[in-house]
Amino acid sequence: MAKWAALMSAIVWGSGQVYNKQPVKGLFFFLIQLFMIGIEFGTGTMRLMMGHVPPHPRNAGLFTRGLWGITTLGEIPRESAAVTVFDHSTMLMLTGLLAISILLAFLVFWQWNVRDAYKVRKAMEQKREVDNTRSWFKKLMHDSFEYIAITPGLVFVVLFSLIPIFFAFAVAFTNYNMNNIPPRHLVEWVGFGTFIEVLTNPLWNQTLVRVGLWTIAWAFGATFFAFTVGFLQALLINSRFVRYPKFWRGMFILPWAIPGLVSQMLFRNFFVTHGVINRILIHIGLIDVPITFYAYASWSRAILFIVHTWLGFAWFMVMITGVMTTLNPETYEAASIDGANAWQQFKSLTLPTIFAAISPLLIMNVAGNFNNFGMVYFITGGGPRNPAMFFAGDTDLLITWVYSLTLDNRMYNFASVMSTFIFLAIAGVSTWNLLRTRAFKED
Repeated sequence: MAKWAALMSAIVWGSGQVYNKQPVKGLFFFLIQLFMIGIEFGTGTMRLMMGHVPPHPRNAGLFTRGLWGITTLGEIPRESAAVTVFDHSTMLMLTGLLAISILLAFLVFWQWNVRDAYKVRKAMEQKREVDNTRSWFKKLMHDSFEYIAITPGLVFVVLFSLIPIFFAFAVAFTNYNMNNIPPRHLVEWVGFGTFIEVLTNPLWNQTLVRVGLWTIAWAFGATFFAFTVGFLQALLINSRFVRYPKFWRGMFILPWAIPGLVSQMLFRNFFVTHGVINRILIHIGLIDVPITFYAYASWSRAILFIVHTWLGFAWFMVMITGVMTTLNPETYEAASIDGANAWQQFKSLTLPTIFAAISPLLIMNVAGNFNNFGMVYFITGGGPRNPAMFFAGDTDLLITWVYSLTLDNRMYNFASVMSTFIFLAIAGVSTWNLLRTRAFKED
């Protein structure tokens, strides 16, 4: 019976295949189960397995310890250096996420093993042709080679991308802060308590709204200015009135070629109290005393826009120049014959073509500016500080506010909540952008 073969494989992997008279295939699945069991026993405490210590999940293998740890986040804090047996809540959480990830991978093999036993037995009962083990392995390599080849990369993505993301997300549901630092204190699950406090506490939600609105204004404004200047530069350089366009194009690429950090630190020094800008303004008689630019929110934000425009316009200029090389001169010639003037040709032909090609890049640039940590951190440091805002300044983006909450104030759970909001915003924009791409629609 097909169900009997599936049940056998569900308990002892590969036994259903042996029942179907495919022992080599059965051995393949059994070795996978044996490997899973080996991980559990191989990562446990040997003394526990020998029966020398009382059994406890913290001494068990990866899967038992991981599931226990992520559920309880530990039971014994390290109250003093004399304590030798203690639990580290964040390490238990990481171990639990790793254990769950590996178990999910084995679950895929288990489901494959059960379905194979059922389908083969069903085919045998219906007198249909069944591939022998050699043909099965050959077909597996032929049909699934791409998946086998990308598996090592997938493992690294899970270990170094997905698990840290899930860990940061999980911290938002705990009380992990300056008052609960492992291993001296245990961290506890608090559910949506931190989210509720952020959204209902006036001090938190007012800061969140103000920082969030500035982050949105910054993301769109910085993209707009850089794109506008790059667009105008591309039009000027590619016009028929400019001689030596390659030279000018190469010169205007330099701001993009120089490392951004160098330019950011240079511009920061330009606008300090005794910097170049103040010296020039005093020298030409526009001011009598230096302006403390970074003490004012408006000046600080203006400086950020100026620096970002300087660093970003060259990228747009190059992209738009590449698009303009694909414009068909015959189309413009036909439009001219039909009586369209230069402005009409630009409005009806040049602009739509450029925007159609570069709109996905614009959206991704907005998403990138949403998290442009370096620009704000190295130029204004998030300042000037605003006493009406909770651990934030007038130029702080959500990402720099998260940095301040984490590194300076150890409010990890609140920082995780903010990171979750950032992730949802960026994921929403990126998904919307992906769904609009021609490649996705054609696929």
